[in-house]
Amino acid sequence: MQRNRVTRTITAAALAAATALGLTACMPPGYYGASGTLDNGDQKSMHIVVFNGWDEDTAASYLWKYVLEEKGYDVQLTNSDVAPAYTGLANGDYDVVFDTWLPNTHKEYMDTYGEDLTDLGAWNEQASLELAVPEYSDIDSIDELRAKASDFGNKIVGIEPAAGETKVVSDQVIPEYGLDGMDFVTSSTPAMLADLKAAIAKQEDVVVTLWRPHWAYDAFPIKDLEDPKGALGDNEEIHTIAKQSIADDFPTATKWMRDFEMDSDTLYSLENALVNSGAKTSEYPAITEQWASEHRDYVDSLTSAD
Repeated sequence: MQRNRVTRTITAAALAAATALGLTACMPPGYYGASGTLDNGDQKSMHIVVFNGWDEDTAASYLWKYVLEEKGYDVQLTNSDVAPAYTGLANGDYDVVFDTWLPNTHKEYMDTYGEDLTDLGAWNEQASLELAVPEYSDIDSIDELRAKASDFGNKIVGIEPAAGETKVVSDQVIPEYGLDGMDFVTSSTPAMLADLKAAIAKQEDVVVTLWRPHWAYDAFPIKDLEDPKGALGDNEEIHTIAKQSIADDFPTATKWMRDFEMDSDTLYSLENALVNSGAKTSEYPAITEQWASEHRDYVDSLTSAD
């Protein structure tokens, strides 16, 4: 009886050890254990906030979700309007956002919350705010719009009311160019794009608030209106902004994100695959994985920093 009890004890211990070894072998690369940290010193769980309607943010966020999960992180994406996103970052409720436009569009938020945030640098330096029209429209500059307002239904089609570009158009472009007689219609980016698509299908004039980089420039025959008065501001950079303690909680990922760069053509490619494909949001992870397999060298370069 004694021998059987010892045998069962040894067998149980061996089974437990084997099970633990098997579980360890099945863990994602870099996983350290139940402590919630990875062997690179980073916390395992990262929370990325994504601006509603900002397609470049959607693309960058799903890209980093894929990249980080390959390295063993648990990544949660949460969509939010711009203002509460910055509040959440400043409070530490979110870890990072990939779509802060500086020095103009999101200046107000950085002025308000900047002391509680960390700027990890620009990943795209080709950004600009635009008013865009179909290529067939017979105006080329914003200063021609007032005289042709009736051709455009006396309206400018905007995006989200809380968006930085909405404030720029409302506070600077409209008064600077005397467009107060036109309705500035705001709702959402998808609604703006739907209006743009419908107008082009009917060969009608439409003027929309848009920005570069954006996949719409690949999808539709459109042109930017010149801005001789500079009311839309100079070209901008797209920055990664994180909570104040990002380097303490994610020392390795912080290095990767500081080195993050993505040119507009590469961004358009991913945006088109995700947002302009008609896919459901639930399909975005699989689409991103497929895109990553087709751009493997670029994806691998995102985590090549020591």
